[in-house]
Amino acid sequence: MRYSLFSIVSIILFTQSISPMSNANENNADNQLSKQRQQELIHLLKQDCGSCHGMTLKGGLGPSLLPQQLKNKPTALLENTILYGREGTAMPPWENLLTKQEVQWLTKQIQQGITDETR
Repeated sequence: MRYSLFSIVSIILFTQSISPMSNANENNADNQLSKQRQQELIHLLKQDCGSCHGMTLKGGLGPSLLPQQLKNKPTALLENTILYGREGTAMPPWENLLTKQEVQWLTKQIQQGITDETR
C-alpha cells in the first residue's frame, strides 16, 4: 500500500490529539457512542477527512462526501473504505484507530449530511 506523507502525518496527529479509542462505550445500556465521542468523531470528519475531501466535504484530493454524491453507494462500501482504506490512493485505513461501531456511526452521519449543528 502506498499513502501520501500527508495521510500518514494526519493519522499520527489524530492518534495523539484525542483520547484513546476503546470499546468502553459498549457498556452503555443502549450501546450508543457517548456525546463526547460523537463530537470527537465529527471533529475527525471535519478536520482529518476534510483535509483531503475538502473542509466542507465537497471534494478535493478525495471525492465529495456529500449525501447526494453518496446516495447510490452501498453503506458496506463506505464502511469498508473507511476501515481498510483504498490501495493506490491517499485514503488510509482507519481500522486501527476506529471501532466498527464508530465507523458505522460516522458513515450514517456522512450519508445524512454533516452540518455545523451536528454534535
